[in-house]
Amino acid sequence: MKYSMSVREFLYDSKEKKINYEEFLKELQRELESLQKKFSLFQNIAPALGIERQQPSLYGLPVSVKDCICVKGVQSCAGSKILQGYIPPFDATSVARAKKQGALVIGKTNQDEFGFGTFSVNSSYGIPKNPVDPSRSCGGSSGGAAGLTKALEMPHIALAESTGGSISCPASFCGVVGLTPTYGLVSRYGLIDYANSLDKIGVMGKEVYDTALGLSIIAGHDARDSTSAPKESEDYTKYTEKDDLKGVRIAVPKEYFKGIEKEVEKNIWDSIEKLQELGAKYKEVSLPSTKYALAAYYIIATSEASTNLAKYSGMRYGLQEEIKGDFNEYFSSVRSKGLGQEAKRRIMLGTFARMSGYRDAYYLRAMKVRTLIIKDFQRIFQDFDIIAAPAMPILPPKFSEIEKLSPLEHYQMDILTVPCNLAGIPHLSVPCNKTGLPVGLHLLGNHFQEGKIIEAASALQKVAK
Repeated sequence: MKYSMSVREFLYDSKEKKINYEEFLKELQRELESLQKKFSLFQNIAPALGIERQQPSLYGLPVSVKDCICVKGVQSCAGSKILQGYIPPFDATSVARAKKQGALVIGKTNQDEFGFGTFSVNSSYGIPKNPVDPSRSCGGSSGGAAGLTKALEMPHIALAESTGGSISCPASFCGVVGLTPTYGLVSRYGLIDYANSLDKIGVMGKEVYDTALGLSIIAGHDARDSTSAPKESEDYTKYTEKDDLKGVRIAVPKEYFKGIEKEVEKNIWDSIEKLQELGAKYKEVSLPSTKYALAAYYIIATSEASTNLAKYSGMRYGLQEEIKGDFNEYFSSVRSKGLGQEAKRRIMLGTFARMSGYRDAYYLRAMKVRTLIIKDFQRIFQDFDIIAAPAMPILPPKFSEIEKLSPLEHYQMDILTVPCNLAGIPHLSVPCNKTGLPVGLHLLGNHFQEGKIIEAASALQKVAK
């Protein structure tokens, strides 16, 4: 393939005017359509790719967008049938900022409905298959984004989103880099909500450099988002230039190695040893609140989801039907047909947790546990720069194995990604297995310390090549 190159190479060749864009776009269109037939990675592909402005700093770099992030004039459904036909009249801030720098939006990647899932098997637009082994899951909920990043040999970065691990999980399962920033660093304006206090837009790429570049473009304060942090963006690619990790202090939490598969454990420890060879020092620590994180997360996330999804009633946008009966009958009819089984389950769980008489016992108590988890992380970051752990407790499972899991067993798979998402701290999954199925090393940093985890991941990726 002529244009099989890295993002860095594409940007350099574009700057030097070595890219034949007409030829590049034809090859890209063919490749995307071929991958879609094989792996079902998209909700939709841009019908006719064309670069209006081959301008710095991205020069028409292909960028895919997770289906829950709005793109002007492109159907955006968050993986749900209930939003089928919804075409936003505006771009999400992250998309607008990428376009402003010359990005080419190539389509909307497939996902679990509204982000409800760990394996991307809950989409109304097909199930994305893992390019490493099509009989296995891409991970969720940003499965299409991770699968495309792995399969597409041409330069590309993916805009994705995480609520409880939806970037790190698929990045780990597909063997790509997934960067989830501090909550509030990237604007949520134009994001179709799952849980307002947890949702974060991030970036996926083949290399750490790619995710650092993407974050540099989409991060920064946005007055249209009330949760946007008053912090301007910076050039995060500068953190990929260092080759050693002298003086870096790494914490390894004991609780994160309980019940994980042996091959995962082996690869994680091999990677921690490599970090030590690069000059870092590690020490095992304890994060005792970990055992409470999963329960707290699912109470908070489903409570917020049940509130957010109440607006999808067939009146304003998305799926509609002929109006019959009273409003309860009409709304129930539309929601019964438009929402999937997992979405209904989480709405009911969240509605129960918010009911009068239960709010104090469940939701408010979960929020107190969340505070304990944050304090736990802050205690560790007083003495350490980053935390290293497995991203997922298992290797990417086969679909035949997933079918046998109960809903509770599905939820338990998020045990390692939920704590950092509850705390709103930045985290990054970087591939750490050269042979066999992918394994992701999870690097966690303190709030707004993205540079430290990018630096460690980049140094590790360089020696792993």
